[in-house]
Amino acid sequence: MTEVRERYTVAVVGAGAAGTLTAVQLCETATRRRTPLDLVLIDPAPEAGRGTAYATRDPRHRLNVPAGGMSCYPDEPDHFTRWLCRHGEPSVTAADFATRYRYGAYLADTLARAIVRARGTVSVRRLRTRAETCTDTPDGRVELQLADGGHLTADAAVLATGPAAPSATWAPPGLRTSARFVAEPWATGALDGPLARPTAAVPAEPRVSKGSDGLAHATATAEPRASEGPVDVLLVGTGLTAVDLALTLDRPGRTVHALSRSGLLPQSHALVPAGSMPSPEGLDDTSLGRLRRAVYRHVSRSVRAHGDWRPALDSLRPHTARLWHSLTPEDRAEFLAREGALWNTHRHRMAPATAESVSRARTARRLTVHTGTVTDAVEHDGALVVTLSNGRTLRVGWVIDCTGPGRRLDDPLWRSLFASGAAVAGPLGMGVGTVEARLLDAEGRADRPLFTLGAPRRGELWETTAIPEIRVQAAALARQLLEPLALKPRKRPRPSRRPVDGHGLALSTHADAAAAYRTGLDRVLKVRAGAEDAFARAVALDPGFALGHAALALLGHECGAAVDVPRALAEAQRSAAERADERERSFVETVTRRVHGDEGDLALVRHLDAHPADALALAAAVPTIAFSGVTDLDDEHALRLVERTSPVYDGHWFHTSLLAFLRQEQGRLGEAGELAHRALALEPASGHAVHALAHVHYESGAHEAGRDWLDGWVSGQGRGAVHRAHFSWHIALHELALDDPAAVRRRWFAQLAPGRVVTGVRALVDSGSLLWRARLSDSWRGELPTADVLETVARDVLERPTTAFTALHAAVALAAAGDLPALYRLRDHALGADEVQREVIVPLCEAFVAVVEERFAEAARELDAVLPVVRRVGGSAAQREVVEETLLYALVAAGRCDDAGRLLDARLERQHAPRDRRLRADLPV
Repeated sequence: MTEVRERYTVAVVGAGAAGTLTAVQLCETATRRRTPLDLVLIDPAPEAGRGTAYATRDPRHRLNVPAGGMSCYPDEPDHFTRWLCRHGEPSVTAADFATRYRYGAYLADTLARAIVRARGTVSVRRLRTRAETCTDTPDGRVELQLADGGHLTADAAVLATGPAAPSATWAPPGLRTSARFVAEPWATGALDGPLARPTAAVPAEPRVSKGSDGLAHATATAEPRASEGPVDVLLVGTGLTAVDLALTLDRPGRTVHALSRSGLLPQSHALVPAGSMPSPEGLDDTSLGRLRRAVYRHVSRSVRAHGDWRPALDSLRPHTARLWHSLTPEDRAEFLAREGALWNTHRHRMAPATAESVSRARTARRLTVHTGTVTDAVEHDGALVVTLSNGRTLRVGWVIDCTGPGRRLDDPLWRSLFASGAAVAGPLGMGVGTVEARLLDAEGRADRPLFTLGAPRRGELWETTAIPEIRVQAAALARQLLEPLALKPRKRPRPSRRPVDGHGLALSTHADAAAAYRTGLDRVLKVRAGAEDAFARAVALDPGFALGHAALALLGHECGAAVDVPRALAEAQRSAAERADERERSFVETVTRRVHGDEGDLALVRHLDAHPADALALAAAVPTIAFSGVTDLDDEHALRLVERTSPVYDGHWFHTSLLAFLRQEQGRLGEAGELAHRALALEPASGHAVHALAHVHYESGAHEAGRDWLDGWVSGQGRGAVHRAHFSWHIALHELALDDPAAVRRRWFAQLAPGRVVTGVRALVDSGSLLWRARLSDSWRGELPTADVLETVARDVLERPTTAFTALHAAVALAAAGDLPALYRLRDHALGADEVQREVIVPLCEAFVAVVEERFAEAARELDAVLPVVRRVGGSAAQREVVEETLLYALVAAGRCDDAGRLLDARLERQHAPRDRRLRADLPV
């Protein structure tokens, strides 16, 4: 009988930030790899994620790292800022400093979502108790004894216990035993005393009574009641903990004293970051003296270049652990003694708002900073009389230890490990010794399944207590823990057994996910509804399916699908790194570059050169109804791209449909029509072929025939088209050209009205642009219903679009609404976006502003200048024609009727249009 092995169990001791990040990475990595796992979180706290650092509810306690640096994921830097935007802070930026309590909620929510996504692969348990001892088992596992009397056997344990508790060895014995000494200020109820209004024997108000002589007599007796003001407090330590407590305890009539050997408070972050600097030279020299000089020179260069030392210090962050490791124990000790305080106050900085509050408190003398140590403390008359090393004596109600973490890990679990030799202290007695996160034992071996991260590795890494470092360690630790469980590949894999897409390309997934992906791909190629749902189903069936995630990111980025694009892209990248072939990795990289605006067009062309049968990539490369296409290529280059792939597709209806669309863009309308009809004969639902034929009708001036044919298709075969509104837009263009304003209005309200019929980007591209074109040709009388369009489009899409094509239509809709402030915000966004937005959208926004402000001569000049390059935004000629029509309107309004006549004559040579003939006839002779 075959022995059934229990599922692999990982225990994570501690559910603060380090434990939560580890649990998130374990859940998501195991799910991507389809690795069954039992995960046990051990922590007495009521909620995972907060720990000590993020449990404070005081809104004045802010993170000391901007939101852009606090993502749970090292490869998804904007994850936290996006979370804030979705949870009530839509205007937050990466440079803002969130509250610590808010960050704790983010950690808890991220873990909860990871657990939900991991269901079926990872089981997660919470044990609200403490681990007190850890011993080896005969089969190489570990057994944890718990404070509630239970025990847990695990294949591996991660000790995410956070920083060591303060030791208070600096405090005189009399102070340590005093009830007015707070040794752990973040413990529950620790600040109840300092925060309470103290009581003292205070003379009572006179009490009036009538004596035996009948006269009124006033008497007074001392009785305990609240005194008139709070007593002073001494904080020992001047780091970030002291700053937070100073803000919490600050109130009129109280002086908060802060004391440290250096007397230095943390520096502030800059209100506006000064920029970045490359790493300095000379970092490979392991001599502390030479390293010190190199760093000081680097700081001096930063001050000269930026007027600020911060960029220099920030540029050292990626190298800190390596530099610390290269130093001898003697150099490390010297650094801590000479530069430790200076480093900490400049490296671990306050949020600007926090610094401002501290500055106000110091100016008002409610916060006083002292340099020195505590030499004596005695209780006297309900207070502590504290003597400092500088000779000063302070009378305070409370002394609070804010010196920060101790060096030695000293809770019961760590004491048991040190006592048994399963762990040893780290360098300089700080934390614990490790080898690649694995605990080092007393014999110098690291072979037990015991791991740690974050603060316990301080002696080894020095900078290891902040989220940017811990999240990297958590991701690496998850990979390390799950690596032994990875399925070993066959010596001779059989590619033929892998499922394939609809064009024979292998897919790195299982059959069910592949079937869902094929459905999604088929719907994209046909321009049918449901592609997003099919791809989402594929990644739900296989969370490690890189191509499915990449397809979702592409649809969200270019088609306005309801997809969290950064998240989908990050999942695609993680999955591709673990399980994907060369073609799939290339596609993920291509989508990444397109989303980031990093030579995405060039990457797409290169991908198709290597993988011409990749139909989704080919669909994205050709500017059609579904995608903006490769905008850096002219029509001839795009045509050659399609023609190069012809042998692979061998007359397939999808490829024939794309070729039909490009032929009409070339003006070869007869050939385009024949190709479109051929594709439709093979696949009547081919949206690309219908789209090509719609353009053929429009560009050839066959407006009546085009209107009738397309109207029939939309009502029949086109009912399931994902871009049905766009086909209705094409019909409305025919009606505009036929100079039938009543039909245009009916069409708009029946098939293009936002909200009920059209939503999202389609409302912007189709509904909004049609309104503007109707107004320009005097085909819409009365107020334009532009508010309906703008209400259905997200503000980010309108003012911070990711593509130039969307930006063009955002500018059109905002101009139609007369929203000048939003047009200016769109222009400002385009100034900092990709090259096409900078060179095309910026002048277009300025031209539309001029139109709205009725500066028509200026608008005409700007539109005339940008018209030759507007094709770079992508889309079809019919879509970009809105710029030409705006130019025509501006020319007429500016009195440049000769120029307007020439433009109309050129348009009438291209196609017959009764509207253009009316406009031409209305021009003054």
